[in-house]
Amino acid sequence: MCDRETRCYSGEIRAEQQDTQPTRIIGYGSVFNSRSEPLWGFREIIKPGAFDGVLNDDVRALFNHDANFILGRTVAGTLALSVDERGLQYDISAPDTQTIRDLVLEPMRRGDIDQSSFGFCIAHDGEYWYEDDEGIVIREINRFSRLFDVSPVTHPAYQDTDSAVRSLKAWQEAKETGALQHAINQRMARELLLTLLNV
Repeated sequence: MCDRETRCYSGEIRAEQQDTQPTRIIGYGSVFNSRSEPLWGFREIIKPGAFDGVLNDDVRALFNHDANFILGRTVAGTLALSVDERGLQYDISAPDTQTIRDLVLEPMRRGDIDQSSFGFCIAHDGEYWYEDDEGIVIREINRFSRLFDVSPVTHPAYQDTDSAVRSLKAWQEAKETGALQHAINQRMARELLLTLLNV
C-alpha cells in the first residue's frame, strides 16, 4: 500500500485535431530537474529515470483527476506515455463526446486550461531529502512505484498531501536528533567496507 500524491506542472499542453482523426491532447505530466513551486515547506525535483518502472502501469488520463471524466487509458490504447530528456509526456486520443468537447477541448483551445498533473506513489527509498546552500529543503524523487493518472487540470492539484508532509517531518526529525548524520555515516562505512572487500 502506498500513499497517493498528485503534483501539477504548468506548461505546454495542447489539443490537436487533424481532419477526421480524434482530437489529441498532448502535454507533459512532469518535467525533470526542475524545482517545483514551494509546497508544504519544501520544493521537489523529479530526476530522470524516476518513471522507468511505471510506464507499463494501467494508467488513466482524467480531467481534473476526476474518474467521471476519463479521457484515455493505456491498456485501451487511447493513452500513450513516453519519457524524453524533458520529462513524462502523454498523448491522449480524446473521446468524441459533447461533454469532453465542451468541458476540456474548447477551454484548452482558448488557453483556459494549460496545466497538467499526475497521480503517483513514491517507491520505498525512492526519495532523498536535503537542504541546499540557501537552506531550502529539497525532496528529490528518483523512483516512483506507481503511476495512477495524468490529467489536464484547471487548477494545480495538490490533493492527498499527507504522505509528503509525513515524509518531510520524518526527515526533519531525523536531522534534529542526529539520526540522519548517523545513518549517513553508517552508509559511508558500509560503502567503504564493500569497496575494500571488492579490491
